[in-house]
Amino acid sequence: MILPFSKMVKVARSIDQISIWSGKITAWLILPLVFGLTYEVISRYVFKTPTIWAYDLAYMLYGTLFMLGAPFTLFKKGHIRTDIFYDKWSPKKQGWVDALLYLFFFFPGMIFFLWAVADEALHSWSILEKSEVGAWRPPIYPFKTVIPLTAFLLLIQGVSEFLKSVYAAAKGEWP
Repeated sequence: MILPFSKMVKVARSIDQISIWSGKITAWLILPLVFGLTYEVISRYVFKTPTIWAYDLAYMLYGTLFMLGAPFTLFKKGHIRTDIFYDKWSPKKQGWVDALLYLFFFFPGMIFFLWAVADEALHSWSILEKSEVGAWRPPIYPFKTVIPLTAFLLLIQGVSEFLKSVYAAAKGEWP
């Protein structure tokens, strides 16, 4: 069943709200990251007592920020693209190119990525995996769950972008 164009735009806008919501929540993770790193610097250089947890906190929070920020970045059209040609094209041609690229490259790649990382996250949960990097050895299975969550959120934002591309290809304007 093919959705009418007004429904396509409505579905796309609903999906966009999920990316906006998740992006805003994810942005708050910058606060514990900055606090943890500031605490580590003061502890290390002022009191000469470095922490054993700051490195783990930093890579886990920064990785989470980076990963969960990707769907919002896709919504905002912030990912790298070759604009030298794209910007000169009509919205209709942009829509066709985007729709085809989403259909043949983005969706297969993201589905494969989700399948691969979901299995890894499930395995990590089953063994309650801990970090091997530092002395603190924090659990990393919640961190590994962020990866399939990101893939899922990127997939649904990709659906929104695909629907907007189909609209642009058909109507000659972006919704």
